[in-house]
Amino acid sequence: MPITASALYRDSFNFMRNQLTSILLLALLTAFITVILNQLLIPGGDQLSLLSATSDDLSGTTDMSLQELIQNMSPEQQMVLLKVSGAATFSALVGNVLLVGGMLTLIQMVSNGMTTSALRSIGASAPILPRLLGLMLICTLLVQLGLTLFIVPGVLIAVAVSMAPVISSTEKMGVFKSIKISSKLAFSNARLLFPAIMFWLAAKMLVLLAVSHLTILPIMAASVVLSTLSNLISALLLIYLFRLYSKLRA
Repeated sequence: MPITASALYRDSFNFMRNQLTSILLLALLTAFITVILNQLLIPGGDQLSLLSATSDDLSGTTDMSLQELIQNMSPEQQMVLLKVSGAATFSALVGNVLLVGGMLTLIQMVSNGMTTSALRSIGASAPILPRLLGLMLICTLLVQLGLTLFIVPGVLIAVAVSMAPVISSTEKMGVFKSIKISSKLAFSNARLLFPAIMFWLAAKMLVLLAVSHLTILPIMAASVVLSTLSNLISALLLIYLFRLYSKLRA
């Protein structure tokens, strides 16, 4: 019997509905970790004021590219910008690794008839977290490089590596072998993966646009809301990818 996208979507939404409490807590917990870690790593107010001064000085120049804006900064301002970007990237990576590890462990435990929770899933995923950290770091760099060159290469790379975390988690495979197998499976099942990845990217953009209008919330609260909603979207994609890989492996 052929695998259909409609059946995978239906199974994914049913799983999400049945495990909504655990998934919501997992998404909220990893969002808090991401935001708090970012606040701990981000430079202090004195250093951030340097970037604010740069923004005020260049507010009248609307025809500058991002590269030109950075080149017009002083070395101290460029260093502060690097620290801010590094803090955001590292905290997001840690939060995503915990989310992916926790979600994949939760899915496997529930599929095996075991009861679990958000904290128990994260704890049980501890053995695979170092491998997932290396895997997701490489995948993130590849996707970002592709998006920097052009949108299409970034999307293609995202599709190619999309099943690597699932394969690495379920089969206990290494980073590069997981990526290799993921690429083969992804492009041989492109009709099932491309729409899901495009939906994931579009949903993330819509969430970002929606939360940017929540000016009534404090910055940290808005960050937690944004990260939680983004995590829920990623959780649904992980369920879909896990279901797809399970059917392909059967």
